[in-house]
Amino acid sequence: MFESILASTSSVAAGEFVICTCISLGLGIIIAFIHSFKNEYSKNMLLALLVLPAIIQTVIMLVNGNVGTGVAVMGAFSLVRFRSTPGNAREITSIFLSTVTGLAMAMGYVGVAALLILVVGASTIAVSLMGLAMPARGTRVLKILIPENLDYTTIFDDLLEKYTAKADLDRVKSTNMGSLFELQYNVVLRAGANEKEFLDELRVRNGNLSISLGRPVVNREEL
Repeated sequence: MFESILASTSSVAAGEFVICTCISLGLGIIIAFIHSFKNEYSKNMLLALLVLPAIIQTVIMLVNGNVGTGVAVMGAFSLVRFRSTPGNAREITSIFLSTVTGLAMAMGYVGVAALLILVVGASTIAVSLMGLAMPARGTRVLKILIPENLDYTTIFDDLLEKYTAKADLDRVKSTNMGSLFELQYNVVLRAGANEKEFLDELRVRNGNLSISLGRPVVNREEL
């Protein structure tokens, strides 16, 4: 299973090259599916993940044993980084998975490439299904504007205790030339709590200034 299907890695026959390329494209389709599972993606990203294993495999086969060509190709690959925009962690992981798959296929190790994709893909899908990458269910972001002369540390404590099961002051920011404070809470509403009554009572305390209550936004980690 973990033996190379190539008779020799120093010279590759046409038939072996075609077989490896077809397998690389098939594995690329699987990688593209794994990347798209419960994830935001673009068509261009899926296309890149699909063809990248075959491209990497071809490059490695061409430069195998040739030091000069290998150095030239390494320099060419280094230029790609400066022509690309930053990606999130999952995109970078998928690209590395495609690259390693192409390297394994260039050496003829189909079993190694398939097992790697199986393990990484199963882990990714399992984490996505369990929702570990998403905010805690029921968590809301509450933003309140208050005048600068109000003591924000205790003014809403009784209302938060009445309507929420959990409330954490996440951030305080001055705005409007320092005349207002914006408070940001992470809150979990109590079962059966009336959101409108909650917001109405908050508006009485903050002088009818702006209040918003919404779902948290998942941050986009860039590498």
